[in-house]
Amino acid sequence: MDTIGLRDIKKLRIERHWSQEQLAEMSGLSIRTIQRIESGENAGLESLKSLAAVFEIEIVDSKKEEEINQIHKEEEYVQNLRGFYKLFFIALISLIYPLIHAINNSADWGLFLWVLVSWVVIIGVYSLNIFDLFGEDWKRKVIDKKFNRRN
Repeated sequence: MDTIGLRDIKKLRIERHWSQEQLAEMSGLSIRTIQRIESGENAGLESLKSLAAVFEIEIVDSKKEEEINQIHKEEEYVQNLRGFYKLFFIALISLIYPLIHAINNSADWGLFLWVLVSWVVIIGVYSLNIFDLFGEDWKRKVIDKKFNRRN
C-alpha cells in the first residue's frame, strides 16, 4: 500500500477524474469535509481512514509529523540543557573545597587551578558534543559566506 501526504488528496481525486461530490459519496464524508481537507485543514482519524480506503493508500498528515518531530527536538534540547546545568552545578560544588583549601594555604592554588581547568575542558567538550555548535547550520553559513551565496 502506498503512503501519501494529506495535501495530495486533491491531486489523487483529480487524477481519477472524480468530483468532490463523487469522492464524498464514495468515502461517506460530506462535501464540506472534502473541501476542508483539500484546502489543507486538519482531518479527523475517521475521515483519513475513509479516504485511505477509497484511494487504497495510507495517508500521512505531514503537519502532524512535523509537529511531532519538532516536539522531539525540543524535548531533546531541554534534556541536554538540563544535563549541562547538572554538570555545571557539580563542577561548582567540586570547586568549593579546593578553593577554600587554596585560600587557607597559598601553596595549594595549583590544585584549585588544575581542578578548574579540568572542569572547563569537560564542560567545553560536553557543550560541543551536545549543542552541536559546529553542526549543519554552521557549515551552511560558512559555505554561503565563503562563496557569497544569498538565501
